Amino acid sequence: MTRAPIVDVLVTPADRHEAMRNDVRIGLSATPKFLPPVWFYDEAGSQLFDQITRLPEYYLTRAESAILAGRATEIVRATGAETLVEIGSGTSEKTRFLLDAMSKAGSLRTIVLLDISEEVLRAAAAQLSARYDVEVHAVVDDFRAGLLKLPSKERQLWAFLGSTIGNFTPEDRAGLLVDFRTAMGPNDHLLLGTDLIKAPSRLVAAYDDSEGVTAEFNRNVLRVLNRELGADFDPSGFEHEAVWNGEHSWMEMRLRSRAAQVVEVRELSETVDFAVGEEILTEISCKFDRDQLGAELASAGMDTIHGWLDDAGDFLVTLAKPGR
Repeated sequence: MTRAPIVDVLVTPADRHEAMRNDVRIGLSATPKFLPPVWFYDEAGSQLFDQITRLPEYYLTRAESAILAGRATEIVRATGAETLVEIGSGTSEKTRFLLDAMSKAGSLRTIVLLDISEEVLRAAAAQLSARYDVEVHAVVDDFRAGLLKLPSKERQLWAFLGSTIGNFTPEDRAGLLVDFRTAMGPNDHLLLGTDLIKAPSRLVAAYDDSEGVTAEFNRNVLRVLNRELGADFDPSGFEHEAVWNGEHSWMEMRLRSRAAQVVEVRELSETVDFAVGEEILTEISCKFDRDQLGAELASAGMDTIHGWLDDAGDFLVTLAKPGR
């Protein structure tokens, strides 16, 4: 008989709504304006991102999946993991390579999932519980706040994939890696997916595809604010931009106002002025080199054990563990 997953809801819809209010108030009053990328992912945004991962220009998902498919058994053998902890789990599609390898080795005991979206998390937990028939413990919470609240198990493999760590500034990234180190036990390992620096033309194409899917994904955040906060953005009044910032080694996604306009955000009782060409920064996506990543892990108190590249050398999956 399949075990029912355990789901702990530590962030409620009301909590998320208040967090959105605060983020939008701060971001749209800043100079330059910005919005955190977490608010891309309503149902429509999640579907658009799924389309993005299948586009020919967007190599990241294919490259990481190829590494995991080819190296899962090696990773499981190197870690001796009995529990998989997936951070920002989403649908948990890529981690099934790891789970299958753990199950085949007879070591899989527990699956722990952390994500901010309760609906997505419950669906993933139910699917994994039926597929593997082991304890599945899902936690609905923010990345940073949730790491220290996760159930502690023996020999955990913490998976933080999709180059999600690239969405954090270097300062926030350093804090997040320290949080991982603090939450991990002495026999735990961290599996980290990171996109590597490459020709700017390829990077820009990955974030500005020829079919315009990424542009719609970017503009969707405005539709989210219209629905959730009573804003009156006209998404067609903003142009999608993808820009390589060589100084910081990251991609930027921006929305540029096509005309001078005033937007009302009724729930905040505020209006926001946009000049012609004024931009909202909606996402950064940092790109790495191996030496830089190793140094950042070391600064957080973690030792790099191994790193695997895809055949094209586009993407890196790194295995690390707490230092002694």
